[in-house]
Amino acid sequence: MSKLIYIANVSLDGYIEDSHGNFDWTTPSDDLFAFITDLVRSSGTYLYGRRLYETMAVWETDPALAAQSELTSDFAHVWQAANKVVYSTTLHEVSTAKTQLERDFDPDAIRDMKASAANDLTVGGANLAAHAFRAGLVDECQLLICPVFVGAGKSALPRDTRADLELLDERRFANGAVYVRYRVAS
Repeated sequence: MSKLIYIANVSLDGYIEDSHGNFDWTTPSDDLFAFITDLVRSSGTYLYGRRLYETMAVWETDPALAAQSELTSDFAHVWQAANKVVYSTTLHEVSTAKTQLERDFDPDAIRDMKASAANDLTVGGANLAAHAFRAGLVDECQLLICPVFVGAGKSALPRDTRADLELLDERRFANGAVYVRYRVAS
């Protein structure tokens, strides 16, 4: 059975974006960017909320982005190779290949995906991840903690859900970022 992994860039105080919707403080150093690419390289499917999908779609829709460097080219290739499922009630169509649009989050459908997938799945977007946490679907939580606190904004983790975690791995980066990987206890 494949795992469902929540991966997020977060501020030290636990936000994925500040109170103005900005997340420019998450811009990774080259070594962190390469690490992130390797994290998602083995994932076969990315589950996204609408906003994160629209942010990430540029890795396919803007060829100039991939042309900036070997690092960006590698990430674009990895991103385009994966299947994407976008959960949205407001998005009318998707702009990328290998992407399906779903109107409703169906925990049973995710369980079926996990059971039949050859590779792990990732879930991205705090709102979508909150649904997955509440449904008991998340197997791992991987956070890239940025050396900043922003005071307020969109929380990376659901506030109304508890999960016990077991630390599996950690890594420090030269820019002060810290990666932590937890198994979600069942």
